[in-house]
Amino acid sequence: MAALVWPIDADAPDLSRLQEAAKLLHRGKLVVFPTETVYGLGAHAFDRQAVQRIFTVKGRPASNPLIVHIASPAQLDQVASGCPPLARRLAEQFWPGPLTIILKKNLIVPEITTAGLDSVAIRMPNNDIALDIIKESGIPIAAPSANLSGKPSATNAQDAFLDLNGKVPLIIDGGQCKIGLESTVINIISEPYTILREGYITKEDIEEAIKKKIEIYKEN
Repeated sequence: MAALVWPIDADAPDLSRLQEAAKLLHRGKLVVFPTETVYGLGAHAFDRQAVQRIFTVKGRPASNPLIVHIASPAQLDQVASGCPPLARRLAEQFWPGPLTIILKKNLIVPEITTAGLDSVAIRMPNNDIALDIIKESGIPIAAPSANLSGKPSATNAQDAFLDLNGKVPLIIDGGQCKIGLESTVINIISEPYTILREGYITKEDIEEAIKKKIEIYKEN
């Protein structure tokens, strides 16, 4: 079945459509939605079967953990176990925005979402449509980029449609992504704090915010 594509104006969103998207997520369905970085392929982060659908639809290796999206720093405690002051400082400085923070996971987060790791990647997107969907659903949303694995990340609904039509029930068209580059990912579970993926927010931006030196992970 072809995916529905619903254009949504972030400045005057159709609340009824956002509520319908939220209902789909609660029922374990997948929803494609815009963020400021790239389009996300979203599922209920605490629903194992829904998260499994992400991996199946994308052809994504099960060893590759997902980013969990939240709508407020207050939701950190819902997803992470023991949120250190540094995480809240980074959230205050860079959220909503393209920074993903890795913390110890709360037991409610299923292992499939974190690829068996005891840590979880969390971010708060800087996109009103994404934030409204998360708020309406009342749940954190696990979402990698809305493309088939190995293909370029989708930065508009048309690109997502080309890859995922017939594989998802709904694509929210919020226009072109403002940044078009994946989020920076930083692990702050233990020192030295390490950037695992470089993105829009730079190493220097983070060091200036936390007044500490951080490293960039390099594979051997």
